[in-house]
Amino acid sequence: MKKIAVVTATRAEYGLLSPVIKALRQYECDRIKVDLIVTGTHLTESYGLTIREIDDRIDYKIPISVKSDTEKDISANQADALVRFTDLFVAERFDAVILLGDRYETLAIAAAAGNTRTPVFHLCGGDTTEGALDEWIRHSITKISYLHFVTNIDSQKRVIQLGECPDRVFNYGSTSIDNILTVANMSKEEALHSIGLSDCKYAVCTYHPVTMEGNGVDEQIKEFLRAINQFNEIEFIVTKSNADQGGARINDLLDEAEKTMPNLHVFTSLGVRRYLSLMKYSAFVLGNSSSGIIETPAFHVPTVNIGDRQRGRLQSESIINCQPDTASIAEAIHTALSPEHKEICRQVVSPYGDGNAAVKIAEKAIDVVMKGNIDLKKKFYDVSFGGKI
Repeated sequence: MKKIAVVTATRAEYGLLSPVIKALRQYECDRIKVDLIVTGTHLTESYGLTIREIDDRIDYKIPISVKSDTEKDISANQADALVRFTDLFVAERFDAVILLGDRYETLAIAAAAGNTRTPVFHLCGGDTTEGALDEWIRHSITKISYLHFVTNIDSQKRVIQLGECPDRVFNYGSTSIDNILTVANMSKEEALHSIGLSDCKYAVCTYHPVTMEGNGVDEQIKEFLRAINQFNEIEFIVTKSNADQGGARINDLLDEAEKTMPNLHVFTSLGVRRYLSLMKYSAFVLGNSSSGIIETPAFHVPTVNIGDRQRGRLQSESIINCQPDTASIAEAIHTALSPEHKEICRQVVSPYGDGNAAVKIAEKAIDVVMKGNIDLKKKFYDVSFGGKI
């Protein structure tokens, strides 16, 4: 029997993997099995114990350290993940493992796969996020991986430029667009009522640490909150930060601010369905999450993207980039609320696919595994520069 593993460590990652897992499940039979491995912050109370939001069969739970206050914590987490997943991959001998994105624990899991000669099928490679450690992590995972499922044409070119054979790089779009078409099905009233709010004008917000800057997050969040404070007529629905270094501090500051700001509503996790449904009806999306770049434009909703964390990603015209200071954020919010910008948003076409990514990814993954001719001795694909360097 052939065995494919899918690994998820965070709420955001699972949201993007979920349609792929469901598509893969359609192929399960006596010749192939799909195992879902849950790890990371999914298993941690302080990050919402989001394993409870997983609506699929869970085959393995692999607890790893998620403390992320210092650089040493991050390295310790990676070491923990490397050892535990090496043990699992040695024991199970999966024919492939599917990983998504660019988190530090994902790099460790990819390394464990490499050490055990387990082929990696990687989603969302080739993107650029110049303000985050994710940038070099993502490209490192690309070099470990055998198959590549990118989300856009620019990323496809970058993966090939990294030396990966074009025959193994597939641009099927982002599964986030699949989710928009199938998962964001709560009404505005239902979504708001589920978090204790009545019908109102609101924004959805997420603020993560800008990990490549290395400075404290206190001042950044203070500027963010000062800007929010200028819009008392808007309710700000905030999902907490991830487990990057500085994320826990951001969450503490948000919890403290919620006590004194009546229009600030902070949640550890909203779940994919509720989060996307709230995004669908929001006045704008605010913060520095990739969801503001990829998902939000498909809803024709404005995005105010703060700072450099997502710098380099392929963007739509609906996205307003601003500096991480109060005046710049407030000015960008005013632009997002303007009739002129709303008209721009209505005309936007997403560059991230047509909503059929998961079906195509599952079909290709199953086909490659069942054929069984994976050769991990990859030849470096050289790109012609057409001139002297």
